This record gives sequence, C-alpha cells and structure tokens, in this order.
Amino acid sequence: MTDTPELRIFHLLRAVTVEFGLRQGEFADRHGMHATDVRALIHLLDAERAGTDATAGWLGAQLGLHSAGTTSVIDRLERLGHVARFRDDRDRRRVLLRVEESAKELGRTSFGPLIDRTVALLDTFDEAEVETVRRFLTGVREIMSTAGPGTTQG
Repeated sequence: MTDTPELRIFHLLRAVTVEFGLRQGEFADRHGMHATDVRALIHLLDAERAGTDATAGWLGAQLGLHSAGTTSVIDRLERLGHVARFRDDRDRRRVLLRVEESAKELGRTSFGPLIDRTVALLDTFDEAEVETVRRFLTGVREIMSTAGPGTTQG
C-alpha cells in the first residue's frame, strides 16, 4: 500500500487507540481491575449520559460476554465499590446497574487531566473543524461497530 494522507491518518488513529489502551490498562492495574472491568465502567458511564437503563444483559451485549462472564465483571466491580445493583422503580423485577460516585471520582482523578488537555486542544479548532473531527470519529466508530468481533477485513 502506498503511504497516502488517508493512511497516515489511519495510522495516527491507531496510535491514539494504542496509547489510550495503555492508559486504560495502567488504570486497571493500579486499581485492581481487569481491562474488561474498565470497558464495563465506560459503557455504564456512556449509558448514564445517554439516559439508557443499564441491565446486566445490556452490559453483556456491549462487552460481547455471556451471562456468566458479565456476572463476574459486575461482581468484581461491586466488590471494589465501583458499581451498585438496584431495582428499577418502574419495573421492580428488573435490576439496573449504576456507577458509584467514588468510581466516577477515581476516573476524574485519573483521566481528568487527559480530558482537560484534549478539550483544550479542541478549543483551538474552529466550529467546522470540530464538526469534521466529530463526523470522522463517529464514522470510524460506526465502521468498527458494524465490522463484527474479530473482523479485520472489509
């Protein structure tokens, strides 16, 4: 393959994801978690921001885990005090998951400087550039999510 501007951007995106994965791994190690635990917390925080009810089944689907694996993740996060299970007020048969404030604070302490510096970088972009970055990252995310597990070919 020829080294095109598009491929250079792809390689930069890959380098960013590798670096971010390293930071997540360091965070997990430092706080007695598995990488999947960190991914679970991210999904639960995203669900909260989106107003999505997070159940064990929902979380398992996000993580690509069967129910026993999902239960293990939730149990670990609950033991660490990062996640709580609670009954849904609208349907008492349903159990929902919530990220505890202490876990959010731990995340802010660990990732806050990275987030702040990234936001500051975006503040140097004009509105059209920010929209272009958003559209690009949204498109890449869509490509990745529809590729399926283990899929690396078109």
